Amino acid sequence: MPRILHATDFSPASRAAFAKAISIAKAGKAELVIAHVLAPILPVVGDGAYVSPEVYTSMEEAGRKYGQKHLDALVARAKGAGVRARGLLLEGPVHDRIVAAARKLGADMIVIGTHGRSGLARFVLGSVAGRVVSHARCPVLTVRGAK
Repeated sequence: MPRILHATDFSPASRAAFAKAISIAKAGKAELVIAHVLAPILPVVGDGAYVSPEVYTSMEEAGRKYGQKHLDALVARAKGAGVRARGLLLEGPVHDRIVAAARKLGADMIVIGTHGRSGLARFVLGSVAGRVVSHARCPVLTVRGAK
């Protein structure tokens, strides 16, 4: 069975890619795996203020709950559209986890949104989509989100 991996950060760019992933999965009778990656939380915030282990753990748990809640909602929407779907919550460097998940799942395609940043914003923030395109072994469809 064909398998599509849709990587989401729940942003407007990801919403456009999600709609495209559903459309492709439905047309190709493919399973849709919706993945969200929890990026590592840095234990230092602001001007170097220390974050205690308890607060750090609480922040991680809140991020996990938020990610799972939104992931579950997307899976429900995909299923409501008639697509076989499941969610995948990952942790670590975002582009690495997306590429590794695609390989492990044997994904036939990755669908990912792009914010369309350029110039200084792209230099400072990087491009997850660009890194996924560069490292994935399967085709990657990038979908520009609404501005």
